[in-house]
Amino acid sequence: MNQADPKASGHNEEQEGRFSSSLFDWSESIVFSLIIVVVVFTFLFRMISVSGQSMEPTLLDRDMMVVSNLAYAPDRGDVVVVNKPTTQFGSIVKRVIAVGGDTVDINFATGDVMVNGEVLDESYIKEPTYTAEGMAFPVTVPEGQLFLMGDNRNRSNDSRDPQIGLVDERYIIGHVLGVVFPFSSFGGV
Repeated sequence: MNQADPKASGHNEEQEGRFSSSLFDWSESIVFSLIIVVVVFTFLFRMISVSGQSMEPTLLDRDMMVVSNLAYAPDRGDVVVVNKPTTQFGSIVKRVIAVGGDTVDINFATGDVMVNGEVLDESYIKEPTYTAEGMAFPVTVPEGQLFLMGDNRNRSNDSRDPQIGLVDERYIIGHVLGVVFPFSSFGGV
């Protein structure tokens, strides 16, 4: 008869105990990491995909952006994501052209956009602004509102369109920090 070695059986139990302890530690770490990621991307940052061509050349269709609204106050030139519930467009990505108190005027013959009487230096646009979209200019932006435009001016539904018009700052989902995917577009905005 073969008898089991008592030392060998204790050794196996010890290994199994270390394995389950190690497995528990790994599982605990993974769950904790997932909770942190969920909290960060729920309350601090969001990942949002661009839909359409209205922000070319700055943002391309299907670019994945990191957006944050943490302690954010809109400023001219910022790229923001807004969700104006009174429109059919859903969430839109646009550039802040004017904030409350600013007066916007557009010369559609020359394509110039003016804020408070000064022509904007818009190196980020695809082409000058030639399409009116239906809003009468000049327009003074009330406090708490924004005038937004896409960088692809002649292919953008934005504040020039009465269906969108001026956008209340409360509808800001966040400002765009940068593009994370595709990697060829990776970087800040």
